[in-house]
Amino acid sequence: MAGAAPLRADPQGPILRPSDPDAPTATESATQSADEGSKLRIGGFVDAYFAWNDNRPADHANFFSGVGTSAKRDHEVTVNLAELDVVLAPEPVGFTLSLGFGTAPEVVHGAEVRGIATHPDVWRNVVQASLQWQTGVGRGLLLEAGVYPSHIGMEAFPTKDNWNYTRSWLGELSPYYQTGLKLAYPFSDKWSGQLHLLNGWQMIGDINGGKSVGAQLAYGTERFSISFNGIAGPELPDNDDDLRALADVVATWKATKSLSLGVSADVAREGRPDGNDASWKGVGLYARFAPTGSRTAVALRGEYYDDGNGAISGIAQTLRELTMTLEHRPVERLILKLEGRYDRSSAEVFATRETGDDGAPLRRRPQFLVLLGIVAAF
Repeated sequence: MAGAAPLRADPQGPILRPSDPDAPTATESATQSADEGSKLRIGGFVDAYFAWNDNRPADHANFFSGVGTSAKRDHEVTVNLAELDVVLAPEPVGFTLSLGFGTAPEVVHGAEVRGIATHPDVWRNVVQASLQWQTGVGRGLLLEAGVYPSHIGMEAFPTKDNWNYTRSWLGELSPYYQTGLKLAYPFSDKWSGQLHLLNGWQMIGDINGGKSVGAQLAYGTERFSISFNGIAGPELPDNDDDLRALADVVATWKATKSLSLGVSADVAREGRPDGNDASWKGVGLYARFAPTGSRTAVALRGEYYDDGNGAISGIAQTLRELTMTLEHRPVERLILKLEGRYDRSSAEVFATRETGDDGAPLRRRPQFLVLLGIVAAF
């Protein structure tokens, strides 16, 4: 279940995620790979990794069920996300089609509706499939419809666009994509806004008769950006009355030419038919040091996530994590990330090498990961 991704061909407003400006987004990769003068752009990337978990989980799963959109598998070389992007810029009508293969799309689509003409297997390879219309109204009202990246959160779905390789709990437990209609408008060179009418919380199919709404108000300059984001709607199966609402704030600051800082915070609440409403919240702090002219950067992330009701993770727990990432770009279009990550939960959620009588792995509270991620863009 999860975060937002600057994948789309969206000219509206500032880019608020902490994507490395040297790392091409899907649209930029496609643009760079096209013949000069061509309107249709084709690009993509391959993201592979090897992860080692000190718990040596018997089921090879580094994270509990429903999460792990990066480095899900332990002690094997595998593909996290291989993506092909076909983009036509909205001049005035365009589209983005991004198809993905690997462990990441398998996890991110795991909760899709199982029903007539919809199933995780139907949508498992869709990262984005949306059309855009640049209306020319006012300063440039943009309409987008289909499956497109969520406006919630700091981290993108592709690991290459983030400071760290693995994603935070804030990212894993908020929408990475959404399906519906978006209106985006730049009020000025610094202020922009978005409105969304959505099928639901990271859903292509719908689980009830209601719809969700989303909004964003964003401010951005070359050195500082902040966005206020929200989503609200009925998200329980066959229940249109009890609402889930999440408020999200993301801010980034380029403190110096080499040092960038970021913060992301979520607070959410969901009504329940029995009257026992559930809530969850979290905060993450980010830092990235990239010396001017260097091909190497170091990123740190610390996070606290409280899901005491088990409402969003499925387990009553409080999660803490600390991640350090060394990034190196030996040549253009090749990104290497060496990462160490420590997680600790208040509940026993991380699988170990030992198994119970039923063959399932026994679990413990902490885990420590070391991984190497390699991304090649074209």
